[in-house]
Amino acid sequence: MTIRQLLTTTSKYVLLTIFSFMMFFPFLWMVVSSIKTKEEIWQFPPVWWPSEPQWGNFVEAWNMAPFGQYILNSVVTAVAIVLIQLINSAMIAYAFTQFRFKGRNILFGLILASYMLPVAATYVPSYVILADFHLLDSYEGIIISNAVSVFGIFLLRQGFLQVPKDVVDAAKIDGANHWRILWRIFFPLTLPSFVAFGLITFVQNYNNYLWPSLIIKSEDKMLITQGIQQFFMQEGGYGMQWPLIMAASTFVILPLLLLFLFAQKWFISGISDQGVKG
Repeated sequence: MTIRQLLTTTSKYVLLTIFSFMMFFPFLWMVVSSIKTKEEIWQFPPVWWPSEPQWGNFVEAWNMAPFGQYILNSVVTAVAIVLIQLINSAMIAYAFTQFRFKGRNILFGLILASYMLPVAATYVPSYVILADFHLLDSYEGIIISNAVSVFGIFLLRQGFLQVPKDVVDAAKIDGANHWRILWRIFFPLTLPSFVAFGLITFVQNYNNYLWPSLIIKSEDKMLITQGIQQFFMQEGGYGMQWPLIMAASTFVILPLLLLFLFAQKWFISGISDQGVKG
């Protein structure tokens, strides 16, 4: 390796390290702040590590609000949305890649164009529709209103386009119908795309705040994002209890961290290899 190549490689790793630390620092600061006292958080210059870690902050924060119920609500609704979006997106993507019909490209272009609409622009009509069907303040309302994903259609379509046509033709010769071809051929070959899309969708819906806050009003049905906000504002006192807020924020994101740790291989594969499992 020449000196120039060595410098180039070293520079890349240094920049990656710096950017990685910048991305990781807020999470690190949140975790460290969760075991500080209130005085240490406000101290200047900042205290990087507490003199005596306050591990009891996690227990205290957990007992102050029904976080278990909030997390369960978010996980259940997010999983239901993921499953529905995966099935819908797979079937629509299959239709766009395997069927030939007039206006196919125009229809696909319109679907992509709808992705450019600001999300807030759809809130009023969606709210009116849910109200007409008496689905406000319900899990069904959240799930049904998120039943289709334009991003999922696009991502899976791109993955399906990578599947060799010979494999599909061979399945048709063997007598396989479209449903079997979709789930026995396309699904295994593009599994990384399904996993990547499922992870992205789960994280988005687990972290979603604005839309659920508009339609969910009952405290026992609130999602974790609403629960954190409720915890922050409760009695006007917890806004100053930053150690407890940081502790609550830390254990709230644990499901996302565990999910990514177990599925990171598939997630990276789905993003990097355009979704085809070789």
